[in-house]
Amino acid sequence: MKQKISAGYIIGLVLVSLFAILCILPLIYMVAVSFTDSESLYIQLKDLRFNFSNFEYALTKRDFGTALKNSIIVVVGSCLLVDIVSTMAAYGFEKKPVPGKEALFQGYLATMMIPGQVILIPMFMMFNRAHMTNTYAALILPMVGAFGIFLMRQFMVAVPNELLEAAEIDGCGEVRRFVTIVLPLVQPALITLTIFTFNGAWNNFLWPLIINTKSEMRVLPVTMSTLSSNSTTNYGMVMAGATLTFLFPFVLYIFLQKQFVEGIALGGVKG
Repeated sequence: MKQKISAGYIIGLVLVSLFAILCILPLIYMVAVSFTDSESLYIQLKDLRFNFSNFEYALTKRDFGTALKNSIIVVVGSCLLVDIVSTMAAYGFEKKPVPGKEALFQGYLATMMIPGQVILIPMFMMFNRAHMTNTYAALILPMVGAFGIFLMRQFMVAVPNELLEAAEIDGCGEVRRFVTIVLPLVQPALITLTIFTFNGAWNNFLWPLIINTKSEMRVLPVTMSTLSSNSTTNYGMVMAGATLTFLFPFVLYIFLQKQFVEGIALGGVKG
């Protein structure tokens, strides 16, 4: 027996399709403009050249290749550091009998209320006195924050204490319990945190602009800002850079969207 399709279902499908088209159109327009030499954002079909000269020029002449390398190093380092520190800290906060840990955790969460712009000057002075300007460490270390620990602790609640106690009785050490029991159970949260960290590190502009003074240490968002000038702007070049910058996180999300949605959903239920 065929199920009857209601009018509400059809209307909902049309609305969702229209919304999806509205979301995709700017991306399509960005890619289209990247194949032109236009000095205006208004283009026609005759302006499209369908060659990769803008991409080639951006990668070879505007240090996009160096910026891409720097961004990849910063993103990989940030994801690894944030995942390790956040998971271990969340494990300690949730599973270890540390005196005063709740007050410490609440105080740590309070740091999320401080706007990042407020601490830019103190952070710059601290890294400058430590002679860490123009280094990858200065770009990676500030990515560690309270959000990652909060997210991972939400998932640590679901790890059964009885399972950890049984493993301890069987002679399983602390490190082995953490690696073989805890990490597999919080894998969706780790993937979600990795995606959030990836996006944050990949799109970070203000802090890399301040802490790095050498052109060879620029990351992609900072290099993107150099593609336009006060006199004339080749929007084809700008959109080619924007397309290159957008491509990597888009591909990452395509491959990890299932784990990302699962992690967000489970985190919302546990929260």
